[in-house]
Amino acid sequence: MATIRFFIRTVTTDRNALVPIWVRLRSGRAVDIECKTDILIKPDNWSKETQLARQRADVFNHKAGSIEDSGRKSFNDKITALRTAIETAVQEIPASDINAKWLKAVIDRHWHPEKYEVSLFSYIESFNKTSGARLNPKSGRPVCYKMQREYEVTFRYLKEYAEKIKKQIDFKDIDLRFYEGFTQFLQDKKMAVNTIGKKVQTLKIFLNAAREEGINPYDNYKSKRFRAVTEDAETIALDEKELTKLYELDLSGQPARDRVRDLFLVGCWTGCRFSDISQIIPDNITGGFIRIKQHKTGKEVVIPLHPVVRSVLNKYGGKLPPIISNQKFNVILKAIAKDAEINDNVHKAITKGGIKASKAYKKYQLVTTHCARRSFATNLYLANFPTLSIMAITGHKTEKAFLRYIKVTPDEHAKKLQLHWEGQHLKVV
Repeated sequence: MATIRFFIRTVTTDRNALVPIWVRLRSGRAVDIECKTDILIKPDNWSKETQLARQRADVFNHKAGSIEDSGRKSFNDKITALRTAIETAVQEIPASDINAKWLKAVIDRHWHPEKYEVSLFSYIESFNKTSGARLNPKSGRPVCYKMQREYEVTFRYLKEYAEKIKKQIDFKDIDLRFYEGFTQFLQDKKMAVNTIGKKVQTLKIFLNAAREEGINPYDNYKSKRFRAVTEDAETIALDEKELTKLYELDLSGQPARDRVRDLFLVGCWTGCRFSDISQIIPDNITGGFIRIKQHKTGKEVVIPLHPVVRSVLNKYGGKLPPIISNQKFNVILKAIAKDAEINDNVHKAITKGGIKASKAYKKYQLVTTHCARRSFATNLYLANFPTLSIMAITGHKTEKAFLRYIKVTPDEHAKKLQLHWEGQHLKVV
């Protein structure tokens, strides 16, 4: 438990001289610091026992910048208020972060709170400028570029909303009324449910960070109704027959498309995110296994070399070609999938502007880089490979999250059950 003691250091023989009051903070064996306050008093007016003024005291008015005769009660109230401020601050920070510089800042903040007032938008602006140096709390790695872009985009929509309602939005305004207005604003822009949910989730990142730093004292956003809404995404996975079509497609004389096809197939047979595929180099391959640390999670995974992956590596001299931008990659990939006749009819339902609608697509129109990883997990699951072993490679922490991730149709579930029953060799009597 922390102890706080106020004291003076008498270094003058002038009984009318004003000397500063010091504060000493101790907490266990690790913390023992001192700091000078802006309060001044005559030595004879100070009580060492009570740590307060004995009688009428002369105190320095830090706001007026002058000495004033404020009276004993007013003087002692200042000491008491400062003690309370320090006690409160100590409870909000780990002992390892307490030092003389911190104590000086606590005292200064108590006397001059206006210096430390930070608006929501100014905080977010500062947050975004330093986002590249921030660490992802889950992986301990720097926040990725994609997330940094999400910070910027969410901030832009917040500013647009403030302009629309003609109001300056601050920490105190983030409540359920704000939530309803902001989400309706995003719906009016015809955003999908998951996109709106991502903006709310990102706003909460800002608010939580500001709260941890002692800047945001409000917590209305922690209401259960203030939530990041989601809906199951209508995504696809390619089965092994479709992957074979891609592999056998003749792309000779089309090196750019050939590289995109090969990189996509590597993702389909390793389960790697595209941010991790660049790690597949000779140094990370030993004994027929790929060993890498996932960029997103920081988790180390071991993946056996599939024949297709081995073939692609041999084709490029043991390493893979560089990955182009995600947008360009997906445009080329869709064209390749079309040429490979991956053209089953697929219906995709999505909620935009509060209205859910279903639209028919050809399967090749929905193929993206992320389909590779989803195809890897889905195909292994349908092949009855142990779920926990698949999760060890994909990085899913719970089976519930994994089963939401894979794309298995009702017919495929039924066939899986049928094969299970056939494997039991049940005898009907």
